[in-house]
Amino acid sequence: MTDSPSQAAVVLECGGRPLVLDRPRIMGILNVTPDSFSDGGLFMSPGRAVDHAARMVAEGADLIDVGGESTRPGAAPVPVAEELERVVPVVEAVAARFPVVVSVDTSTPEVMAAAAAAGAGFINDVRALRRPGALETAARLGLPVCLMHMRGRPRDMQQQPHYRDVVAEVRDFLAARRDAALAAGVPAGAVVLDPGFGFGKTLDHNLALFRALGAFRALGAPLLVGVSRKSMIGQLLDAPVEARLAGSLALALLAARAGAAILRVHDVGPTRDVLRMLQAVTGPAPAGCPGQLTT
Repeated sequence: MTDSPSQAAVVLECGGRPLVLDRPRIMGILNVTPDSFSDGGLFMSPGRAVDHAARMVAEGADLIDVGGESTRPGAAPVPVAEELERVVPVVEAVAARFPVVVSVDTSTPEVMAAAAAAGAGFINDVRALRRPGALETAARLGLPVCLMHMRGRPRDMQQQPHYRDVVAEVRDFLAARRDAALAAGVPAGAVVLDPGFGFGKTLDHNLALFRALGAFRALGAPLLVGVSRKSMIGQLLDAPVEARLAGSLALALLAARAGAAILRVHDVGPTRDVLRMLQAVTGPAPAGCPGQLTT
């Protein structure tokens, strides 16, 4: 965003905790799963999860994204009761202890509703509200929701994904899901979009999408970009997960320059420093946060 008085920043109303998108905001990843690709099993106990949230908040996270179902390639679905058991106590504890926005990373309507009751103010759905009942639940809750593109399912999405034109197809999908959310009653100013890097895409697909972030900004909703530690970095740098920090920071910087409103990351402190340096050199964050959607 610029600092012009005539251009108001987008504000997401996250369950009583406004998130002002006047600069790129940092979403810290908190996986309470045994099998996530980078940190699976590290934060399964609520105590360890809350301690990790505390570290991320201290490092500058604006949101904490709590997820109880891994969506790494090859991952199997998690029963609803198990996902609830993993997620709800952590959401409740983080929301009670810290003033930041708590996001719930889920596609399951029951988890969305229980997490919102526990204090979550943002829904991050990799399936773009396509599970039965998800659209209706999101509309009823009235919280901001991130709609992400994924080709296939986590268990099979990386089995030879194919597109004729990946940018056009992902853009059209996001436009259609945005329209479906609005038609279901999701508030017009509460839609965020995510191209879904690594979800049913090859390295070439991911690079094409990254180069075309401006095409997604034209859809009229803030963009969330999540590329932290992902395989595209490993492929490009020949680096294992634990050695992908430099690549993650480079992509975070490029995404911010391209107008991403929210960056979903594992390494909050280093990402904060990159964004601070960007702002020091270029001035206020780039005008990448579009005006709110209208019906």
